[in-house]
Amino acid sequence: MTNETNQEKLPAKTCSVDRLVTMPADVEKVLTGTKTATRRNGRYADVGEIMELDGKSFVVENVYSQSLGELTDEHAKQEGFQSVEEYKESILSYHPGMPWLPQMRVWVHEFRPVNG
Repeated sequence: MTNETNQEKLPAKTCSVDRLVTMPADVEKVLTGTKTATRRNGRYADVGEIMELDGKSFVVENVYSQSLGELTDEHAKQEGFQSVEEYKESILSYHPGMPWLPQMRVWVHEFRPVNG
């Protein structure tokens, strides 16, 4: 699936941008620049929204749906991991008992630091 989603076609948000990145290890990865995207089971932000972490601002640049089966090591690197397997192990450690189903869809939120 393409990540060139038309913003008008996106469903309503299921949570707010301030809940997008909350785990301390993930916050640190965002602050150091090793995490530039996060995947959630719902849509937490609109393109252009600002996420604040430790006094620093990050703008959401892209939001799109993706299946877990579409994940590549490059996607895992956006999340701050070296491989899909490493990312998968981390996610499953946060959600014991959750299956990892290739057809399961998640919402990808890509972001970057706000310049200035």
